[in-house]
Amino acid sequence: MTDTRHQQAFDSFGGGAVDAATCLDLLVGGNAPEPAVVVHDPAPGVPVRLTVIVPTRNEAENVSTLLARLGPAVETLSAEILVVDDSDDETAEVLARHAPECPVPVLLLRRPAGAGRDGLSGAVVAGARQARGDWVLVMDGDLQHPPEAAATVARIAMCHEVDIVVGTRYAGAGSVEGLSGPARQVTSSSATRLAKALFPHRLATVSDPMSGLFAFRRAAVDLDLLNPLGFKILLEMLVRHRSARVAEVAYEMAPRHAGRSKASLRVGLTYLRHLARLRRQRLVGQLREHPATPRERLREIGRMIAFGVVGLSGIAVNTAVLWTCYEVLGWHHLLGAALATQASTAWNFALVDRLVYRRNRAGTLVGRAARFFALNNLLLVLRLPVLQALVWSGVGVLVSNAATLVALFLVRFFVSDRVIFSPDRPDGRDPVRMLVDVDAKQAAPAQSRKRHQYLDFRYDVAGVVTIGSQIMLPELEFFRAQWVADSEVDMAVRVGDVGRRGPRRRAAMTEYTNVSTLRYEEHLGRLGANFRVELGQPINIEVGPLLARSPHVVYTNIIEALLRFVMVSRGRMLLHSACVNLDGVGVMLSALTDTGKTATVLRLLRDHGGLFLSDDMTVVDATGTAVCYPKPLTISAHTLRAVQANDLTPAEWRRLRFQSRLHSKGGRSLALTLSRFNLPIMGINAITQKLIPPPKYSVDRLVPCRIGSATAVQEMFIIEHGTPGIRELDQASTLTRMIQNTDDAYGFPPFRYLASAITIDGEGYPQLRQREREILASFLTHVRTRIISSDCYGWADEIPRLIGTGNAALGIGEGALHTGVCVDMPVWPRWNGRLASSGEAA
Repeated sequence: MTDTRHQQAFDSFGGGAVDAATCLDLLVGGNAPEPAVVVHDPAPGVPVRLTVIVPTRNEAENVSTLLARLGPAVETLSAEILVVDDSDDETAEVLARHAPECPVPVLLLRRPAGAGRDGLSGAVVAGARQARGDWVLVMDGDLQHPPEAAATVARIAMCHEVDIVVGTRYAGAGSVEGLSGPARQVTSSSATRLAKALFPHRLATVSDPMSGLFAFRRAAVDLDLLNPLGFKILLEMLVRHRSARVAEVAYEMAPRHAGRSKASLRVGLTYLRHLARLRRQRLVGQLREHPATPRERLREIGRMIAFGVVGLSGIAVNTAVLWTCYEVLGWHHLLGAALATQASTAWNFALVDRLVYRRNRAGTLVGRAARFFALNNLLLVLRLPVLQALVWSGVGVLVSNAATLVALFLVRFFVSDRVIFSPDRPDGRDPVRMLVDVDAKQAAPAQSRKRHQYLDFRYDVAGVVTIGSQIMLPELEFFRAQWVADSEVDMAVRVGDVGRRGPRRRAAMTEYTNVSTLRYEEHLGRLGANFRVELGQPINIEVGPLLARSPHVVYTNIIEALLRFVMVSRGRMLLHSACVNLDGVGVMLSALTDTGKTATVLRLLRDHGGLFLSDDMTVVDATGTAVCYPKPLTISAHTLRAVQANDLTPAEWRRLRFQSRLHSKGGRSLALTLSRFNLPIMGINAITQKLIPPPKYSVDRLVPCRIGSATAVQEMFIIEHGTPGIRELDQASTLTRMIQNTDDAYGFPPFRYLASAITIDGEGYPQLRQREREILASFLTHVRTRIISSDCYGWADEIPRLIGTGNAALGIGEGALHTGVCVDMPVWPRWNGRLASSGEAA
């Protein structure tokens, strides 16, 4: 609608620039037209992606220079410039005179007399209502926000998965040197500190909430929520949009080009009034969201008391089981404590779920139970060392155990009350601070000690990407290729000192644009789970010592995320799926987490033979070919029982009880919930994985089978629970579903901070995502997709019966169904004859 009105206004002036006299006749006075006037449009009808809003008040001396610099800076961004003018000088006339020299459309919105009382904030909101672009960039008209820096802010915003991008003067290479004198600098920094003190959570990841240079996604900001006053519209946006994803871009503020500053005592008082109003409204909002009435407080206290009473009965159960294991059976006290925890957890959950939270609880019974068991087993890991220390100091085993249980009561209650049983609430501000900087000096600070550079382990992944690492990567052991030269790898993983030495208040992801480097740091300084990525040839990854001790986290959270997009740049996709070859037919399986996909794959191999290619990720290309990616399988106890795996030792079975609970869907759900808080989540994950490794086993240890190298996929089955049935799924729906399944596999931090900053061979994240989609769409043209629902885990019985039916519609002949891969698929240069291709096996 806005586009049409803009065009009508443009057409009314004959499709050309509006002269100064006409512009003034239309815009001065109190009868401004509702749409902004199109002063100049060099290419009518071209879609607009970015609207640059420049609020002006008596900027006649600056506007010509502004257009001369800003136009070329944003020309490649499909931009328009919208000047919202509250001037009583010749700003509009000068704009109309110089607009034809600008390479992008220029629009002018002159607000009615008296509208300027709401200040710059009101001008920005009025302009945003007229914006045609999906993104809006806001900057001052006095050139203190350099147009080149403003264009950088917009460019970064448009290629990152964020909602608001703030130009910051207080982080990285940012500078306030452009402010006129020390007094202005002190005033600005004091105003910033005051705002952050009043809104510590909403502004926690923002260093410059008072900035006048920022960009926002138009769809992510509700303009009706804004009640503008004064100059600080960004502050209002941040406070009123609690779930907005925010990033910052460092820039150097320039001196004012010409004219007089609008700062004054009156502006300062207006700011204080604005702060007070925001704080008051925020408090009222909190009261409405969570009424802090005495009755509600009593309810919370009542839940705590009830939870404590149940906990006391659980301590009794725990003590009885521990006494039996330790005193009667003579088992080690730590083993007894672990078994007692399982018994008391089951007891506590049954009572808490049934009695304490019977009227108000979130999710399913299984989901709540899984999260409750995951929490208590995580706390068990923390309790056992303390228990042992107390025993060594002479305290009795039963007393020591009870003391550790009581000590963690508050943790157990608040996590249960606010995370496990509480109904879902809207997400708050992302806890990780995201900064884009241009200061390369900070990208790689000096190492505390010299480390060797030799890459001890080298891998050739599917003949597409080579990786060298100083850390052994169990997930890639199948691809071990020591013959790959150290200097020829595509990705290099080394151990080093990453980040600053001291602790920090929250995790941070910093992108250095001029050297294509990313750095992630957590709370504990160099002791934390930090890493750095240099995006070049090769891609250099440096991980801190803590991460180096947890190879699974390094692979899953860093390497595989990068490998996904390197594969895309080379015409492949790392698809979240399982793949087998049954009697020469390539079969792919997809399912949500913990549906039963792994058990189905193992049963298919055990009962029907065939070749195994993958269980978690599969390398696919546009021709319909899948290449093996046989990572170790993550196994739960019920999966092993389902396939009657008999090779595990008794010790492995005992460990599996704890491993499968902690590394289950419930454990992952708890970890994702914790990642929303200001916690060193990657460090917690690394320590947990080190203490209790995930239960991973090679497929041929679990069932007798052979590993194939590649297959032409002809059948895809999406398995799910429900009323038994089979239905076809069209290619468009399959594409959407498989993209969503793959994205879900990368849901754990820090992928969402890392991904949008990735650039491979000159292609950014949006371009790589589009290429990935195109590869998958082409792959699916060769595949028939069906959804199989079952209420008894019977997919492995149904799939072999369905293979081969309906393939004529795909143009796949009967011969192709029994000859395996019908394409000339190149295999690894040094693996010819070692891996199964087509109908052969490893």
